[in-house]
Amino acid sequence: MSAHETEIAIVGAGQTGAPLALALAQAGFDVALIDARDPHAARPPDMRNYAIVTGSWRLLKAIGIADEIVSETVALHGLEAVDGGTHWFGAPQALFGDDDLVVRDEDETLGRMVEASILQAALDEAIAAEPKITLFAPARFSHADAKPGQIDVHLEDGTAIKARVLVGSDGMNSPVRSDAGIPTVGRDYKKSVFVANVTLSAPHDGIARQLFTPEGPFATLPLRGDRANLAWYMRRGAAEALSKGSVEEAEAELNHRFADFCGRMTIEGSMGAYPLILRIAENLVAERRALVGDAARRMNPLAGQGLNQGFRDVAALYDAIVDADHAGLDIGSPQALSVYEIARRFNAASAALALDGVDRLFSNDHMLTKPIRSLGLMMADKITPLRQAIAGVASASGTDVPRLMQPPESVLS
Repeated sequence: MSAHETEIAIVGAGQTGAPLALALAQAGFDVALIDARDPHAARPPDMRNYAIVTGSWRLLKAIGIADEIVSETVALHGLEAVDGGTHWFGAPQALFGDDDLVVRDEDETLGRMVEASILQAALDEAIAAEPKITLFAPARFSHADAKPGQIDVHLEDGTAIKARVLVGSDGMNSPVRSDAGIPTVGRDYKKSVFVANVTLSAPHDGIARQLFTPEGPFATLPLRGDRANLAWYMRRGAAEALSKGSVEEAEAELNHRFADFCGRMTIEGSMGAYPLILRIAENLVAERRALVGDAARRMNPLAGQGLNQGFRDVAALYDAIVDADHAGLDIGSPQALSVYEIARRFNAASAALALDGVDRLFSNDHMLTKPIRSLGLMMADKITPLRQAIAGVASASGTDVPRLMQPPESVLS
């Protein structure tokens, strides 16, 4: 059986693999996209919701997805952080808003909230309509063999794909990363996150709110209407038990603990929980291979940065591949892929470790850490340049981001 020939093979057609495939296809590359999902099977319910920050929304605009889903999203106008530990003079807090974005168009906000199922459906539809993408689904990656000038990708069903570069966008337990022999570092937080969608008794005004308690953060992310997606960090086992109990018991616990923070909540639909784990790949590239998204790092979901860091991977790898091709270089060569690793390895690892540090600093009620936390929040709230700098980093809206995440005048090329 002859191998399917392409330029770029991508394993994983989720929220990072699909945008990368679309961007590269629209730039003229032939792409093979390997998706473990059966395109004809019913999709299970997906409770996830994403805070798509400014730079990430620009990426979705560039590949033609934003306009398809904008009517089903809600604008994110502010990010509020509150220290919920015990304090003598009230809880310190900081609020970042649209006006803190220095580099933006008039209609741009800090970001937009979108339900995972809506985003994935739009990506799937665009993939199906793109002639430069060949979809292999349902299909699973088996192994790959790098050779001079190419990499042979083998699927579990025996299909062989000959490509110039292989991208692993296949999740935290990435088979592509394992096959490449790339080790990871990290830790298990011994915590889980309880998640649910709720109806709020008061308008959220497009503000994402995060309350830091000694047990861990509690966050509400605005959804359409007076609704929110909540995430409550709890000890391992407690979140799972709460998610498997009755809705009435969960509502009673939520309102007892947090009604003063965000108003009374009524749970809608199902509840869930997932373990909190930090895992970072020691390298983002190997021979003719590159990792993006959760395959590159699974980070603390504080401030909703997980998917947004994945989008930065997508945009940086796009730049590296396109620029190498324009320069007449082999897009799978060490020279081409090292550009991507240099662009993302330190930046992404720093972001993951910074969020890990914030979680460590705030998830306690120690007397020694309170002054540091209080000072930090007060400075962030009162010092305009500092607030703008933090907002610029969190929203990926500055000038130091890859082309796909820059203001709209930057186009696919």
